[in-house]
Amino acid sequence: MGNIEIKGEKTEFFIPTVNFNAETGICEIAGESYLEETFEFYQKLIDWLTQYINEEKKPIIFNCKLTYFNTASSKAILEILRLLKNYQQEGGHAQINWFYHEWDDDMKMEVEDLSLDADVSINLVTF
Repeated sequence: MGNIEIKGEKTEFFIPTVNFNAETGICEIAGESYLEETFEFYQKLIDWLTQYINEEKKPIIFNCKLTYFNTASSKAILEILRLLKNYQQEGGHAQINWFYHEWDDDMKMEVEDLSLDADVSINLVTF
């Protein structure tokens, strides 16, 4: 199983940086997420996680370092969180960490809402 590496960019739209590592199980999304083709972008990540869960069955550390995401991205992120929650319920280990600026109360509230919507524990980490 290969890794996913996507270099983020800011042009008319914002593409987050993605590093999903099949050897370590560390999956990271960072930057800003405001995409034209949000569903297609995140579907690749969801498919990769699904394959990793089904084939590798190893622990996952999901680190999210998004400083901004739009509504469409939020829906896709929620789907990822639900996938990780299901993995936990099936006995798999998935740790979810969300890094945010300590002054960004709006992001903290968004993440808390995502946690409630997905019914999954998210570790909030300030930087």
